[in-house]
Amino acid sequence: MIRPADSSVAPYGGDLARFQDAFAVALLTPQPAAGGELARLVAQPGFAVYRNTVMKGCIDALQANYPAVSRLVGDEWFRAAAAVYARAKLPVHPSLLDYGADFSEFLSGFAPAAELPYLADVARLDRFWTEAHAARDEQPVSASAVASLSRDELGCTALRPHASARWVWFAEWPAYTLWRRSRAAADEVAAAESPIEWRAEGALVLRPHASVEHLALDAAGCAFLDACAAGRDLATAALEALAREPRADLAQLMQRLLEAGAFGAMAALEHGPEERTK
Repeated sequence: MIRPADSSVAPYGGDLARFQDAFAVALLTPQPAAGGELARLVAQPGFAVYRNTVMKGCIDALQANYPAVSRLVGDEWFRAAAAVYARAKLPVHPSLLDYGADFSEFLSGFAPAAELPYLADVARLDRFWTEAHAARDEQPVSASAVASLSRDELGCTALRPHASARWVWFAEWPAYTLWRRSRAAADEVAAAESPIEWRAEGALVLRPHASVEHLALDAAGCAFLDACAAGRDLATAALEALAREPRADLAQLMQRLLEAGAFGAMAALEHGPEERTK
């Protein structure tokens, strides 16, 4: 075991905190400057075991948290990219479920991923799955509760998205389809799926009950949820959805969202419909 009292790390003078800080830095420094304190640490017998254990743990955690990305690029490519990420960012929380929260942003600026511009968005959906999985439990608003509202009540009622709900619109590529198929078993995709149509699409990921669920969402659906998240009443949210997609079927959209459990609370607002235009 390496200890701060060892002769080769004597410059720390028994300062455990300083030794621990240096040890953490040395774990991620491939080639410390010769003759320096980090070099003396790295030269200790068995240090490579610590370094390899830390790196493997980080890479394994990232691969577990981003399964769709890993399947798209392959094990070797993913683990090489994860090693680059891990050298720059160690876990900051005890639970490795939180590790790599910004891995999507990392991939968007990672040069070897430049030829896969959709990869960062696939990673974003992997992260949505984790966040939905870890979100607090909440009973979804039922379709019957909304159906019981009168026309006037609809104009001054707001629906808050479910605590687990995460949604996004991809304007350039079918990131949701790529993600969904990458998370599914290969034989299921081969047996049931047609070729991918390269077009814009959206996605909703949530956990209304025991397990994480997801569904495709059009531009109007994303705009509607954006409006609900901003506290807009249902009438205004509907108008914003139509502004995004004039031919949207709002009744069908509302039915899909309610059946999916997309809302966690319903509240009456203090203003009436006439006040929205002031």
